[in-house]
Amino acid sequence: MKKFLIVGLGNIGDEYAETRHNIGFKILDEVAQANDFTFETAKLGEIGSYKIKGRTVICLKPSTYMNRSGKALKYWMDKENIPQSNVLVITDDINLPFGTIRIKTKGSNGGHNGLKDIELFLQTILYNRYRFGVGSDFGKGRQVEYVLGQWDEEEKALLPERLKKSTEIINSFVLAGIARTMNQYNNT
Repeated sequence: MKKFLIVGLGNIGDEYAETRHNIGFKILDEVAQANDFTFETAKLGEIGSYKIKGRTVICLKPSTYMNRSGKALKYWMDKENIPQSNVLVITDDINLPFGTIRIKTKGSNGGHNGLKDIELFLQTILYNRYRFGVGSDFGKGRQVEYVLGQWDEEEKALLPERLKKSTEIINSFVLAGIARTMNQYNNT
C-alpha cells in the first residue's frame, strides 16, 4: 500500500489558530472534516490519517512551532517509511495574492523559516510544496505582525471555497501525482 505524508505548517496554541501563518493547519482541519478523521496527539505533532483508493494519507500538524517544522516532518517520514516524493508540505506565502495556489517540486524557501528548517533536515530544496497565498498587505517591517494576524472579513468570506479546493488538491496529489496536480491547479 502506498503511503503519503501531508504536512501542514503552523503554530500550536489558540492564539495562532486563525492566523494567516496557520493556513497549513487550517487546510488539514478541512481535509479531516472531508475525510471523516480526527487528529491525535503523537510525537512531535498531531497526526490523523485516511485511506483513498488503496492509498494511506497521513496528515501531520507539527507541534514544534513553525521554525522547527523539519524535525517533525523528518521523524514521521522515517517512522512511516514514506519516500520524499510522497511528501507534500503546505505553507503560507506572502509573495502570492490571497487564495492563489502554487504547487512546486522544488524552489527557494522565500525567507520562510518553516521551509528553511525543512531544507535543513531534508538536505535538499527538492521536495513538494503547496504554497497558499496570503497576500502582502503590510507596511515595511510589519511582515511578522501580518502573518501572525487574523484573517480580515473579506478573506474569511473567501476561505471556505479555497479550503474545499485544497482538499481536492491533496487528493489529486495522492491519486494523480504532483505533475498532473500542478498542471490542473496552479494559479487557480
